[in-house]
Amino acid sequence: MTESPAPPAAAAAPGFPAWVPGRDTAPAAAPAAGPAAGPLAGPTGRADVVPLLDDVRLVAPAFAGGRALALAPVSAATWRALGQLVVAAFWTVTVATVLLTGVAVGLSLVLLVVGLPVLLALLALARAYGRAERARLRAQLGADVPAPGRVVRRPGFRGWWLLLLDGRAWAAVVHSALAALLTWVATVVAVGLAAVGLVAGVELVVPAARAALQIDPWGWAVLVLPVGLWGGAFVAQAATLLQLRLSRALLGGRSRAEAEQAARAAEQRAEDAEVRAVRLRETRTAAVEAADAERRRIERDLHDGAQQRLVALGVELGVARRAVAGDPEAAARALDTAHAEVKEVLAELRDLVRGVHPAVLTDRGLDAALSALAARSPVPVRVDAAGLGHGAPASSSAQAAAYFVVAEALTNVAKHAGAASAAVRADVVGAGAGARLRVRVSDDGRGGARATPGSGLDGLRRRVEALDGSFDLVSPAGAGTVLTVEVPCAS
Repeated sequence: MTESPAPPAAAAAPGFPAWVPGRDTAPAAAPAAGPAAGPLAGPTGRADVVPLLDDVRLVAPAFAGGRALALAPVSAATWRALGQLVVAAFWTVTVATVLLTGVAVGLSLVLLVVGLPVLLALLALARAYGRAERARLRAQLGADVPAPGRVVRRPGFRGWWLLLLDGRAWAAVVHSALAALLTWVATVVAVGLAAVGLVAGVELVVPAARAALQIDPWGWAVLVLPVGLWGGAFVAQAATLLQLRLSRALLGGRSRAEAEQAARAAEQRAEDAEVRAVRLRETRTAAVEAADAERRRIERDLHDGAQQRLVALGVELGVARRAVAGDPEAAARALDTAHAEVKEVLAELRDLVRGVHPAVLTDRGLDAALSALAARSPVPVRVDAAGLGHGAPASSSAQAAAYFVVAEALTNVAKHAGAASAAVRADVVGAGAGARLRVRVSDDGRGGARATPGSGLDGLRRRVEALDGSFDLVSPAGAGTVLTVEVPCAS
């Protein structure tokens, strides 16, 4: 198909509270000063991202090897780790008992409404526990865990409901249970191994103990003493490292790098929205211009077509009235001419109305309207509209756009394409709010169609873009033409 004159143109996570940056959000602690790291040493990148290697060097330097590994049983990191494990064991088990008991009571009474205040109080206590735990880690380990954002309070029932759905408060409840389990198991294992190592050392040093137990000092020195002392140190540091990473995941907020990344993503979305707004303004302007052009076309067609024929009809009827008495044959000829003029006027008015909005589209739907277009086309046209019965129903404006696309395309096929046959396919793709009405018109003609400015195809493109649709024309010379248009069903 090729161009033809312009055709008629139609006139943030749901359920969770919002967050704002917390005042105590800070970059993660710098690596502790001390001996140079061994095999695990490497660039740490940005400090606020808190890589695992930074935490290893801070609380578990024995895993880095080297001198820190050799001095693990007597290093300050081991004693800090063991001390914090003992404190955390009693502290977290107490908090976990209170929180889990309160949650169980609150959930059991939630249907009686009494459980809601209990849950709200428990979640407030969980948030306080998170603050206290971050402060404890900072004091005992020198590790800064960035605080999550504060919950934005909203008035009314919705505000209380959002507090119940505070994900960070529930994460603090989970943290208390996991930390209690981890610290108690690690404390028992670390203290037990250290005790075995100390007993082995005493028995090696005190001859009376060695003689009483009749032990092999070298066996104890090679096996029991290293396993006890270094094993206890490794367990203490590993458990502390795991607890710190757990706290960052469940009690911490977004790091500064993540916040900057989110800000960049928001800026990109804003730029995309601005581009879309500009495009919508352009398409809406084009739609207004098309509607104005349509109004002028209707005025011109009425003035130059139907109005002139009605004037001619009045003249012929006047001639017939004057000739009816003196010349009946002339009166009959005038009436025949008037009758022909009436039929011509009716045909022009039907074409005019069809150009504004075809009645068959309103009365029988898009399937019948497309079949009617195919029936009027001098080129054989195969219509496949079975896909219109699936998915969301298309709006009247979307169906009108599809109708005029097919009408213009078939007009071009008949006038310019030199095609032997054509095909029209209409269906609905997608579902829900994203459902789109797709129309595809193809022919086997000479191709070479272009949607140049001011052409009929350009008018169709502007009509489709005004509905936020897509217009795709593929027409290589000598290989036929395929026109594919998609418009939102809710347009």
